[in-house]
Amino acid sequence: MKNCLIIEDLAECRRWLREIVAAAFQKCQVEEADNLKSALVLAEKMSFDLVLIDLALPDGFGLDALRHFGRCSPETICVIVTVMGQDPHIVAALSAGAQGYLLKEQPAELLSRQLADLSVGIPALSPSIARRIMKHFQRTGPSDLEPSLLTEREKQTLSLIARGLRNGEVAKQMGIAPSTVASHVKSIYRKLSISNRAEASWHATRLGL
Repeated sequence: MKNCLIIEDLAECRRWLREIVAAAFQKCQVEEADNLKSALVLAEKMSFDLVLIDLALPDGFGLDALRHFGRCSPETICVIVTVMGQDPHIVAALSAGAQGYLLKEQPAELLSRQLADLSVGIPALSPSIARRIMKHFQRTGPSDLEPSLLTEREKQTLSLIARGLRNGEVAKQMGIAPSTVASHVKSIYRKLSISNRAEASWHATRLGL
């Protein structure tokens, strides 16, 4: 990393982050901004390899800076550095393109190592944030998303083949051609990443069909 921008309103925290960046990347030039407006002005004048962004800024929200770099400088690595560790903030930041989410409560040595790992493609995530992300997907993963992936006709087809009906029998039940049923089955298998009717039956039961 050759150029870094720190977007943080607290002077003491900016000095702390500057030291962390220096420990992670020798000879890295560091610029500072204490609000969103000055950060965007710097972004127009210079290009940055790395931007550390606090979420709570005096004149806006760090996500606005994150989105700006995503639009205007997609090659820039943006990492959120904040005290906010709640799920909505994490999800919003990662959805907006953050390539890391670090909590200020971590020791400086750990933060430096995590920033250094960015150079080899490892996302900078605080351990507690990584665990929260895992829990989030455990709660909102395929079991919640799969029903919305299937059309109403596909759900009906899945329900019938789960009861052991063959394509011809499903076609009669639904009043459609067997070839249409076969097309629905193929789509169901693809969307649910399954390959046989036993798996289809298990998914139908799990999804309440």
